[in-house]
Amino acid sequence: MDANKANNVTLRNMFSRKYFKYIFPCDLFRLILTIIVLCILILVVKETKYIVVQQYEINIIIKDIHEVVDEKWKYNVTLEEMPGTIQCNNIPVGLRFDCHPEDGASELSCKSRGCCWNLINKQISKIKRAPLNVPYCYYSKNWTIYKYENYSKEGNEFIGFLKQTGNSFYENDLPFVKVEISSVDDSILRVKMYDPSKTRYEPPWPVRPDPKPFTRKNINAKYKLDIDNTKLGFKVYRTSDDTTIFDSFNVGGFIFANQFLQISALLPTHNIYGIGEHQTGLKLNTNWQSFTLFNKDQPPIENANLYGSHPFYLMMENSGKSHGVLFLNSNAMDVILQPSPGITFRSIGGIFDMYIFLGPSPADVVRQYSEIVGKPFLPPYWSLGFHLCRYGYKTLEETKKVWNRTVAAEIPFDTQWNDLDYMDKNNDFTYNLEKFKDLPKFVKELHSRGMHYIPLIDAGISGSESNGSYAPYDEGLKEDLLVKDAAINRPFVGKVWNMISTVWPDFTNPKTPEYYFRMMRNLHNSFPFDGAWIDMNEPSNFYNGGKEGCTKNDLDYPKYVPNVIEGLLATKTLCMNAKHYLGNHYDLHNTYGIGQAVATNYALRKIRGKRPFIISRSSWVGQGHYSGHWTGDVYSCWHDLRMSISAILSSNFYQIPMVGADICGFNGNATIELCNRWMQLGAFYPFSRNHNSDDTIEQDPVAMGDLVVNSAKRALRIRYWLLPYLYTLFFRAHKFGETVARPLFFEFPSDSNTYDIDAQFLWGSSLMIVPVLEEGKKTVTAYLPRGPWYDLYTRNVTFGVDKYYTLNAPLDIIPLMIRGGSILPVQRPATTTTESRKNDLELLIALDHVNKAKGELYWDDGDSLDSYEKEEFVWLLFEVENDTLSSYKAEKKSRFKEKIALNRIEIWGIRQNVTQVYLNGRKIPFEYDNEDNYLDAANLQIDPRNEFKLSWK
Repeated sequence: MDANKANNVTLRNMFSRKYFKYIFPCDLFRLILTIIVLCILILVVKETKYIVVQQYEINIIIKDIHEVVDEKWKYNVTLEEMPGTIQCNNIPVGLRFDCHPEDGASELSCKSRGCCWNLINKQISKIKRAPLNVPYCYYSKNWTIYKYENYSKEGNEFIGFLKQTGNSFYENDLPFVKVEISSVDDSILRVKMYDPSKTRYEPPWPVRPDPKPFTRKNINAKYKLDIDNTKLGFKVYRTSDDTTIFDSFNVGGFIFANQFLQISALLPTHNIYGIGEHQTGLKLNTNWQSFTLFNKDQPPIENANLYGSHPFYLMMENSGKSHGVLFLNSNAMDVILQPSPGITFRSIGGIFDMYIFLGPSPADVVRQYSEIVGKPFLPPYWSLGFHLCRYGYKTLEETKKVWNRTVAAEIPFDTQWNDLDYMDKNNDFTYNLEKFKDLPKFVKELHSRGMHYIPLIDAGISGSESNGSYAPYDEGLKEDLLVKDAAINRPFVGKVWNMISTVWPDFTNPKTPEYYFRMMRNLHNSFPFDGAWIDMNEPSNFYNGGKEGCTKNDLDYPKYVPNVIEGLLATKTLCMNAKHYLGNHYDLHNTYGIGQAVATNYALRKIRGKRPFIISRSSWVGQGHYSGHWTGDVYSCWHDLRMSISAILSSNFYQIPMVGADICGFNGNATIELCNRWMQLGAFYPFSRNHNSDDTIEQDPVAMGDLVVNSAKRALRIRYWLLPYLYTLFFRAHKFGETVARPLFFEFPSDSNTYDIDAQFLWGSSLMIVPVLEEGKKTVTAYLPRGPWYDLYTRNVTFGVDKYYTLNAPLDIIPLMIRGGSILPVQRPATTTTESRKNDLELLIALDHVNKAKGELYWDDGDSLDSYEKEEFVWLLFEVENDTLSSYKAEKKSRFKEKIALNRIEIWGIRQNVTQVYLNGRKIPFEYDNEDNYLDAANLQIDPRNEFKLSWK
C-alpha cells in the first residue's frame, strides 16, 4: 500500500464508529464532535501536504457520518447495541438475502438496519455500484419488522393483518398490512397484501377478477397454504408430491414501505424462465442475477432494462412438473435470483399482488396465466404473411421501388410498411403531401393485389403546431387528454421525432380511446391502412424528463432506485411526477404502451369493422390481448440472431404469441451470410418482418442478392404452405391460452435435457425449427427427443433417442423436422395469403411408432370480427388409428359459408405396402412409394364441413 492510500485508510479509521465509541461517552456529543474535528482536519489537509486525501474519500467519510446520524436517530439505539441484536451464524452464502441493495454499504449502515455483515470480498469499492454477488450485508434468520395478528384461515383461504413491530431503513413503513389469500380455482392461488387504511395504486391493466377469501370453499385444490403465526410469510406447496412452490417463511427482508416493497422466497429448482423483457438465454441463471423491469427505449443488450416489463416466471421442477408466479406490480422493480435457489421481488410502489399457478405442465401454467391476464387476440390471416419495412425509404418512390423488386422476385409477401418517413414533419396522423403525395393511390394498388399496408404511429404527438393547424394537439388540449407537467398543470413537454416538441396522450383517461378513434379515422380517410405499428411508447423521450430535467421530488428521486440504465428513472422518458388521469407517471410508466394498444385496438375495430392488427414495441402484462410485439432495435450480428429465439419463446409465455425480431437486424450492417440465415429463421417467427435503420445498408432480400432471395423464397413458401397449421395454432392461443412458438420442454417436460435448449424450437407440438446460428456452418446440431422425426424436405425418418444429431444445412436450407404422430393442415402456397387461400387444403400426416397421429384445423374467413363467437368457422379434429384417418367436428355448430375443399392427403411412415385406399367406403386411386414409405391420395375434393374416413390396406 502506498503512503497516500495508507493515510486515507488511517483518516477513515479515525472517524469510524469503533474508534469514537471509546473516546466519547455520549453518542450525540460524539457525533457533533466528529463533525467539528472532521471539518478542521479537512482544512488542514487542504493547506498541507502532510496527509494526502482524495476528495472521494472525504465524501465517503461525510457520508458515513450522515449514516451514523440518520441511523442513530432513526433506530433510537446506541451504537453499542446494534451489533448485539442480530443472529448471523450459520447462514450459507446462497441463503443470504441482500439487506443493503443501495450503493455504499458499510458495517455501520448494515448493522444499523439490524442486519448481518460479512465482507467476503475485502476489495469491494464504495464508489462504484458493486456487482451482484454474495451480499456482504444480509438479513438474519429472525429479521422482521412485522408480526401476524388477528387472522383467520380456512383451508387455503386466509385473511389477516401484519402489525409493524420495527422500522426498515426506508421511509413510511405501513403500520398495518392487510393480507388476503384466496383460491381463484383449483390451480391458481392469489396472495394480496395492501394498506387497509387507504387506497394505493394498482395497475389498470390487465382487467381481471378480484376474488375474495372464503368465497370458494369447495375447491379441490392442487396446492396447500401454510401460515404460521410464529413466522412471518407463507408457504405454498403441491399436494400431490409435497414440492414446495414458494416459501417465504423466515427468509427475512419483507418490507412494505411507501416507496420500497420487498418479498423474498426459496424456490424448488434452478430451472426458471421469464422475468422479461431482457436479453439472455431462455433458462435464467440463478447465480446472483438481477433483472430490472422498467420500460425503456433501449436496443437489446445484456444486463439492461428493455422495452417491456413482465414480472412473471415459469419454473420446471425436478419431477417434470411446472408452476409459475406473477407479481402483478407495474412500478419500477428489480427481480433478483440467487443460488439457494431463491428470488426477491423489489418494487418502489403499489401493492403486493401475487398469483401462483400450479400447472402441473408448463402448458397448464401459461394457460392458467392467461385466465388472469387475458388471452391473445386472434390475428387476421393476412398478418401471418411476410412483412417488409425500412426506416429511411424517405419517399413513396423509394418505398415502391423496394416493394416492386420484392414482388418481381416472386417472394411471398403480404404487407408493406412505412416508418415515420411518410409523415408530415414527423407528426402522427399526417402524411407528407410532397414526398408521399400518392400514398392513397399506392394503398389502393396494394389492396387490388390482395396486399396490405401498415403505417407507424408514435406515442407522442407534436406540441408546437400553430393553433388550429393540428387537430391531435388542439383536441387533446381542449378535452384535457394530455399527460400533464405537475408543476404547471399544463401538458408535459418533451422531445421525440417532432420538429420542436412532443406531448403525450393520457391513455388512462376514459375519454382518450374515443379521441384516438377520431384521430385514426381522419388518417384512415386519407389512406385506408390495414393495421397500426405503435412505437416509442415506453414512452420514449429524447430528454431525461423535460428540457431542463426534473425537479427534486420523491417520485423522480426515491430513496431506492432500481438498477435502471444510467441510474435515473426519467432517463429518456417522462418525469415520474407527470400527471395522468389515474395517477403519477411513477406508477403508470410500464403500462403506457398497453394503454396505447387498448386505444388503438378500439379505434381499428370501429374504423375497419375487421380484426385489428397492431404491433407494439412497449409491452406490459396482458399486452397480447390487444397487440403483438416486436423485439426492437436488435443488432445485425450473429449473437442477436441467436438471442431472438429466447425473446420470442419468452413472449409466448407472456401470452404474446404474435412476436418477431427485425429480420437481418435493425442496427448495423448485416453480411450476406447473416441475412441469409436470418431470413430462414425469420420465416418461422410468428410475426415475420424484415426491417432496418436508415443509417445502414439496404437489407431487403433482393438488395442482399441471389442467395438471400433464393433462401427467402424457399423458406417463405414453406411458411405459406404451413399457414393453415399456423393459423390453427393462433386460434388455440386465442381460445385456450396456448403458445404458438414453444421450447422443447413444453412438449417433453419429463426430459430434463430439453430444459436448457434455446437454439431450436417448435411451432405447436409438430414442427421443429433448427436454424443455423453460427457463421460459416453448413451443418447444425439438433436434439431429437424420443420418437420418430421426419425430415420435411426428404421424408427420411430419424427415431430420436433423447440425444443430439447432426443435420445438413446447406446455405439455402433451414432444417425442419415433423414430429411423428402429427397431422398438419397445409395449403399450396402463393405469393400472397389472399391467393393462397383460394387453393384447396391438404393434410400432411406423419405417423408415430405405433402408426397413430392426431391434428386439427380451424378455418374461418380470416378477417371478420368475432368469427368464433358468431359460429362462422369450421373446426375439425383428425385422428389416425388402425390404418384409418377419421375427421370429427370439434363443435357441431358452424355457419361458415365460404367454399372450402380438402383435395389431398399425404401420409408418411407407412411401412407396409398399400394396395387399396377407401374414402368413406369407396375405393379411390392413390400412389404409394415403398422406398420413402408414404401414401399420396389426391383429387379428393372433400368438403371438410362433413365428417369423413379414409382407410388403407
